[in-house]
Amino acid sequence: MDTKRLNRIRFRAWRRGFREADLILGGFADACLESMSEEDVSRFERLLEQPDHDIYAWILGQAPAPPAFDDDLLQRIRAFRPAAGQRGPQES
Repeated sequence: MDTKRLNRIRFRAWRRGFREADLILGGFADACLESMSEEDVSRFERLLEQPDHDIYAWILGQAPAPPAFDDDLLQRIRAFRPAAGQRGPQES
């Protein structure tokens, strides 16, 4: 898969606009992006295009996700737990 594309996605996942979303989405990208299928990477990109607070509410189950995003990828993100003390690439 294209390294530049994956780096761009990882960058977008870590810089969501608020820290809680950064930790979940950025950590998920770091842990899972390299092993994801092309289809899953494209779905993750589409998810990252959505408003930060919407994505965060969907992950926490505080709001129902639209059918287009309520799929196995969102379930995997919900199940993902970043390691304690994990930092984004800008803090390494």
